[in-house]
Amino acid sequence: MRNVAIIKTTLSYAVALALTSGAALAAEATRAPAGTLADGTAVEVISLTNKQGISARILTYGATLQSLSMPDKHGKTADVLLGYDDLKDYVDHPNYFGVTVGRYANRIAGGAFSIDGKAYQLPLNDKTNSLHGGGKGFDKQVWKVASVKSGPVATLVLTLTSADGDSGYPGKLDSSVTYTLDEAGNLGILFDAKTDKPTIVNMTNHAIFNLGGEGSPDGALGHLLTIPAKAYTPVDEALIPTGERKPVDGSVFDFRQPRRVADGIRDGRDPQIVFGRGYDHNWALDKGLTKTPELAARLEDPVSGRVVEVLTTEPGVQFYAGNFLDGTLVGKGGHLYRMGDGIALEPQKFPDAPNKPNFVSARVDPGKPYHHAMVYRLSVKR
Repeated sequence: MRNVAIIKTTLSYAVALALTSGAALAAEATRAPAGTLADGTAVEVISLTNKQGISARILTYGATLQSLSMPDKHGKTADVLLGYDDLKDYVDHPNYFGVTVGRYANRIAGGAFSIDGKAYQLPLNDKTNSLHGGGKGFDKQVWKVASVKSGPVATLVLTLTSADGDSGYPGKLDSSVTYTLDEAGNLGILFDAKTDKPTIVNMTNHAIFNLGGEGSPDGALGHLLTIPAKAYTPVDEALIPTGERKPVDGSVFDFRQPRRVADGIRDGRDPQIVFGRGYDHNWALDKGLTKTPELAARLEDPVSGRVVEVLTTEPGVQFYAGNFLDGTLVGKGGHLYRMGDGIALEPQKFPDAPNKPNFVSARVDPGKPYHHAMVYRLSVKR
């Protein structure tokens, strides 16, 4: 019963989204076995499908968005997410493809933070920092299926309880991730959590997109990207934000109008591009923290016509251009993934916010649940 209130709140938004989009046809949700872990734990895959040719596959391992298929302007359907075909590869070669990230997405400097004067230490899994939860994050755990439903909105609700002290984080955290798909092409992902003591939470999805189709030889560098943000948060050499909000005007970080990703990704004259090996930065969205999802980014492939708009209630979005993909990972269909083969747009609180008082707080307290609603709005430009 502990997650019932969270689930009801989450589903109310999804239903409202479907009604406002005019969705009438039923979308389908189905579940099937996906294999077992070495300890015998069973993993499932749940498919959400609508009548417009859009389908999403979600693994209970990591609450992972394993695939997202959609038609192009000629009606040809392709999977637009980097990832793996098999569960075993997600376990043996983790690279955050499509996973639910938590408890804290992105980096925390030194893996250290304090709440009310008490210091906490997280595992260091990114050189001197904690990245995406550190240690055994939410992406490496099997989530429980709480609900699977077909209807005007196909819905999957997954839940996970993280014990007090798990990976160094304080408080027992009851979390849920709700995936929804309607007939208008809205794939919603809603994150909810409640704690029994003060803690920090910053959950997101780490899908990496190639709208030309996963594994297409041209990669994603020719995609057009728009980010409605006047400023971004520059980083130091360890990719930790300095605390500054720097105007994008006149720089390769200005995506207020659609620009090809390739135009600035190798501009070594900007030390920020050197630090990130390309784009691996957080943009401070003009909209800030909002009650309902608003536009954080728009990605378009001019060749296929596929478009994904990312909407979120969170104040920031991390744009990562796959800079650390170096051809050593074999993904779906036997494809080698390289820098620029895909793009992640991760809505979030700002990196290292627990150590930056001037950033929007990531603190969550008992009786004040965490909620993040995001949407991948899919369409085709013909």
